[in-house]
Amino acid sequence: MADFRYETDRLILRDWLEEDWEPFWRHLNTPTVTRYLGGIADEEERRSAQQRLAKYSREDGHTFWVVERKDDGGHLAGEIIGFCGLKRCREKYGPIGDFKAGWRLREDAWGRGYAKEAASASLDLAFSRFDAPHVIALTHAANAPSWALMQRLGMARREDMDFPDGEPWAKGEMIIVYRLDREQWERLKHG
Repeated sequence: MADFRYETDRLILRDWLEEDWEPFWRHLNTPTVTRYLGGIADEEERRSAQQRLAKYSREDGHTFWVVERKDDGGHLAGEIIGFCGLKRCREKYGPIGDFKAGWRLREDAWGRGYAKEAASASLDLAFSRFDAPHVIALTHAANAPSWALMQRLGMARREDMDFPDGEPWAKGEMIIVYRLDREQWERLKHG
């Protein structure tokens, strides 16, 4: 699972290696990072997440890739700072099959523009490499930093697509949906 690699100015998005999982979970399986994701993942949940990400890559040709800071002497140089990428929507009540952009970064990487840089790259890949007609992004309404990033990416709020979170821990809380169509992306890129 180590064939995909894409570079931005400061970041590398790439497929997972076995040695990535320990630092990923150490830095991202924290109460603050997982606040809107059901809380700290136990060993079984971590193993299941790893298997799902590998399955998406095998079956769809894309996944939520490792985000690594380039080893350029900058903040967090050479370290895994999280994941970002594309998968197909598989949420129980959601728009099944739609391209979905997603990201999760460790706390010491927040507020530095890394999420926007990685998510922009993922959107570029969705439209240019994977021929997506549109891309959605999902979050809970309380997760203001996440939906604010969706807005900065040029995504539009789609209340008509909101759906209840099917995870038991979410207790039916609504998932809000943002969407970016290919035409909107073209205007943003070449506008």
